Amino acid sequence: MSFNPAQQEAISHVAGPAMILAGPGSGKTTVITQRVRYLIEEAGVHPASILVVTFTKAAAREMKERFFALCKGQPMPVSFGTFHSIFFAVLKAAYNYTAGDIITDSRRMELFRQIVEEMDLEIDDMADFIVNVSGEVSLVKGENMSLDHYYSVNCADDVFKAIYKAYGRKLKENRLIDFDDMLLYTWELFKARPDILGAWQKKFQYILIDEFQDINQVQYEIIRMMAAPENNLFIVGDDDQSIYRFRGARPEIMLGFTKDYPKSKTILLDINYRCTQQIVEGALQVIKNNRERYEKQLKAFHSGGEPIEVKMFNTMAEEYETLIREVYQSHKEDKMPLKDMAVLYRTNTGARLLVAKLMEYNIPFRMKDSVPNLFDHWIAKDIFAYIKAALGQASRSDYLRIINRPKRYISRQMLTGTGHFLETLKASYAGKDWALERLDRLAYDLESLGKMNPYGAVNYIRYGVGYDNFLIEYARDHRVKEEDLLDIVTELQDSAKNYESFQDWFAYMEDYGLKLKEKSRRREETADGLVLSTMHSAKGLEYSTVFIIDANEGVMPHKKAVMEADVEEERRMFYVAMTRARNKLHIYFAKERYHKPADMSRFVGELLVDRSLFRTGARVRHRIYGEGTITKVTQTAVTILFTESKEIKTLNISFCISNGLLRLLHNE
Repeated sequence: MSFNPAQQEAISHVAGPAMILAGPGSGKTTVITQRVRYLIEEAGVHPASILVVTFTKAAAREMKERFFALCKGQPMPVSFGTFHSIFFAVLKAAYNYTAGDIITDSRRMELFRQIVEEMDLEIDDMADFIVNVSGEVSLVKGENMSLDHYYSVNCADDVFKAIYKAYGRKLKENRLIDFDDMLLYTWELFKARPDILGAWQKKFQYILIDEFQDINQVQYEIIRMMAAPENNLFIVGDDDQSIYRFRGARPEIMLGFTKDYPKSKTILLDINYRCTQQIVEGALQVIKNNRERYEKQLKAFHSGGEPIEVKMFNTMAEEYETLIREVYQSHKEDKMPLKDMAVLYRTNTGARLLVAKLMEYNIPFRMKDSVPNLFDHWIAKDIFAYIKAALGQASRSDYLRIINRPKRYISRQMLTGTGHFLETLKASYAGKDWALERLDRLAYDLESLGKMNPYGAVNYIRYGVGYDNFLIEYARDHRVKEEDLLDIVTELQDSAKNYESFQDWFAYMEDYGLKLKEKSRRREETADGLVLSTMHSAKGLEYSTVFIIDANEGVMPHKKAVMEADVEEERRMFYVAMTRARNKLHIYFAKERYHKPADMSRFVGELLVDRSLFRTGARVRHRIYGEGTITKVTQTAVTILFTESKEIKTLNISFCISNGLLRLLHNE
């Protein structure tokens, strides 16, 4: 087997720390397994003193299988495992832990649910809240930070601290540990017991780590302790593909590796064997705009290739219909298997409309992630409760959902009995004109709703009843963006467009929900289906053709990405998505999303133009404002002094270029 010079240099590295910068498709798994073989066969290292660490069981299994294939079946006591499996082995030896002491994911979520219910918090989407808060707990533990220095993004800080402490108490009461505890307890053990640390240092004298860009602070500190004093630490990763900061991954650890190990060797695997030249160059055009990264010059092994296709559509419906036509044509006319094509999106909610379209056109597909059912969202349940009340089919729980959405200041305790709820409420509030006026208005609204079609009814609930105002107030009180909630209710309203009766609309929802559950249950069973995946889940995979959809500002980068570090992570995600494509890459975006104007993603603009052309003093021409001079350049915008009007305007580089509004005349 032949290797390029950079691969050969990495494989033959023996002693001391080394950092291998492995770009997409550069053969990092080959380098790791071949280096293990080299250490044993060429350098005389005992196999039992070698440890290979990965982040997932699947990666560890693949690495182990690849290595043993090299050994032609000869048994070798090299250790392959995840961080958690290695650290659990340490705790097992020290404290006699067993697998039964590890809390399962389902039990962990149940503990959080119990805590939230015991605290009597008013949570609409319990499942979503628990997932988010449990992720924050992991983040705090993984950073080994004090609760006093953490500010929650999902709830009030005092609420988060209470949940965090209650969770810790419940784990101790049940004599359980979670995966985050494995890290913290190992770190504490090594700090307190140098003799135990020394035994593990002696056992593993050569440590190789895959996907090092995803490491968190506690993992890094433990590995540093284990690797000392020889520091035969061989790390492989790509800082440009670090996309798990929300889980605690810290790309700055990799960026600071040479400072922690000044004598370390740095090797760049600079040949991409996966993508065509057009895709490699396009991806580099985007990622080079990140400031916090190692500079890299990457080359494509496969020259040429088709240009990256960027398409703009008027609406999301047009975008998805075009995608389906492209997929159908590639499958039927070009004979490309559906499983060789993937559609990538920023979040799993981004696939909802596409999933409905694929079902409509009967295109087989496989989902890498569960797509949440729009009709199960708490906002949808509120809307349905209004409709059921209008049709005389509402239960007490339905009235409890809507009675103060928007606020009517009606006591929930007044809703008694099993029927005729409004009459009962009116009787309870007899003599209180303010309450009776609100209840009469609700009765009028419900009577009006019952005469409407589904689309008109949702529209009336939003604007006539005032449900949108409730959502805006809710967003403010619960630290969420109002656009996220309004987009959901708009998407729900759009789904009602094609139905003249509530019966037909509800029948569609039921059928859609059943199909979605079946798809989720049989996620990997479809023999040949178009792959649907979030960008996160697509990491490490590759496809002949990739479609990146919804490449709009606010989606990519996500509207929650406010700080520069957040935007850089979003750009890395876009880079990862682009480099999943071997041969063809399509990037789509719409001018309108949920009936509101939408801008193209700045990342698409960076793909289309070399921003280095924009320098202070450069002369430019704008269609509307005429000729001018650039006076300031930032990451995403240019400030221009226009000659004729003497006006100073700041314009977004990406948008101006992509829409042909700004043309460079010459560069000084």
